[in-house]
Amino acid sequence: MASPTAPLASPAEPPAATAANLVQSVDWLAIAPPTLAAVVGLGVLVADLFVDRHKKALLGWVSVAGLAASALLLLPLLDGDRSTFCLTGDADACSYTADRFTLVIQFLVLGGALLAALLSVTTLKDADKRIPEGEYWFLLLSSAAGAALLPASRDLATLIVALEVASLPAFALVGIRHGDRKSSEAALKFFLSSVTATAVSLMGISFVYASTGTLYLTQVADRIQHVDGQLHTLAQTGVVLTLVGFAFKTAAVPFHFWVPDTYAGAPLPIAAYLSVVGKAVGFSGLILITVVALPSYADVWGPALAALAALTMTVGNVGALRQQATRAYSAVRLLAWSSVGQAGYLLVPIAAAAYSDDAERSVGSTVAYALMYAAVNLGAFAVAALVGRTKAANRITDYRGLYATNPLAALLLAFFLLCLAGLPPGIIGLFAKVTVFSAAVDAGLGWLAVVMAVNVVIALFYYLQWTTLLFRAPEGEPAGHRVPAPLTAALALTGVLGVALSGAPQLVLRFADTGLF
Repeated sequence: MASPTAPLASPAEPPAATAANLVQSVDWLAIAPPTLAAVVGLGVLVADLFVDRHKKALLGWVSVAGLAASALLLLPLLDGDRSTFCLTGDADACSYTADRFTLVIQFLVLGGALLAALLSVTTLKDADKRIPEGEYWFLLLSSAAGAALLPASRDLATLIVALEVASLPAFALVGIRHGDRKSSEAALKFFLSSVTATAVSLMGISFVYASTGTLYLTQVADRIQHVDGQLHTLAQTGVVLTLVGFAFKTAAVPFHFWVPDTYAGAPLPIAAYLSVVGKAVGFSGLILITVVALPSYADVWGPALAALAALTMTVGNVGALRQQATRAYSAVRLLAWSSVGQAGYLLVPIAAAAYSDDAERSVGSTVAYALMYAAVNLGAFAVAALVGRTKAANRITDYRGLYATNPLAALLLAFFLLCLAGLPPGIIGLFAKVTVFSAAVDAGLGWLAVVMAVNVVIALFYYLQWTTLLFRAPEGEPAGHRVPAPLTAALALTGVLGVALSGAPQLVLRFADTGLF
């Protein structure tokens, strides 16, 4: 166990005792996954200074290996919960905890970053030096390290630091293409809106700290129930502002306005990264704030998240439905609006946790759905990256007749879209939606279950419309799609994972039955 800054010694406390309290121990194994990702990122940045410009591709493969090694370091942590940076004398007040929830989210984050890195190897090669490789890999690994740190954070300070370490490099990655005005504009929108949300979160956290006198989530949960009457309004305001800040990170409506332009302007692997890892960051932070730190305020955040879920899934699906197939970047924009709609589904079990007797089971439904969504959404982006190599505008119409030129890619994209829609053979998508639906019904949120059912029907239309386009006769001369090895690996991994989960959905759905904390 480790102890961060120890409390000041009382006048009667001997100097030796004070020194002993200040000595910290660190569980290096517990913090190894995010630490390794950060160290590899720094190593790649330094190596970039010495590697010949014709061998820059090596930096990409080192980064891929680093992310894979970070993910493998999760295996030794499966034997039990581990905590470090804990208060002296209070083993429950820790800054870092590697429990079941942490490990599942870290697997999602590092796996998602690994797949985004595989897509990036091909994208950087095709960019013809318009993207600085050393800086790109450093930023990606730094963001992944912050994202992996966040689910383990158990105090508000570490939580907000992890959130910013995950977010700040992402701003630069969105606008990293030299001379691309669309990319720069997307980065600016992302940056301004995200900084505003961060400022709101920090103000909320400062109010919570002023009311409770602590930053540790377990202590906040206890003390916020007994706040002095004069500070009650301050505590309530802090809770609301903190929730608003994290709602932005989940791309919940009305904090979603940056998503379509950012995804369309960013390099495609970064859009894929944000759609999965960015959401994992937001949702894991929101779960820790609501279920762990503020369970006593369930009457506040429960109705708020239920309303946000209904609004988010509706706006996201209607936005996707309105996409014009001939518009430039319409395929990416459809996936962006789809991700907003999916965020609404992910919010449903968190809202249900406020009304449920078993909050852990409800949160498990969100995590199970997030795992399914991560695998198939990254697969859809991988196919989009393949088509984008020959069709730079990446319109939905560019996918017409894909089966004639690349049958395997067309079948994979059809499978991924059907998973997102919740239709067979995408069994995992169907079961994940049923799990979320059941969480709403069991919590007594029948109206939210009805809204979700309506939105699932709306989403069926645009998912099936895109799917049928893949198998139509191509217009004009079919364009072949050469698939580089890294892109092939990304397609294979997401395809195998999607098929495996459809064949054995219990691999992820068990989290909805057993909980995670």
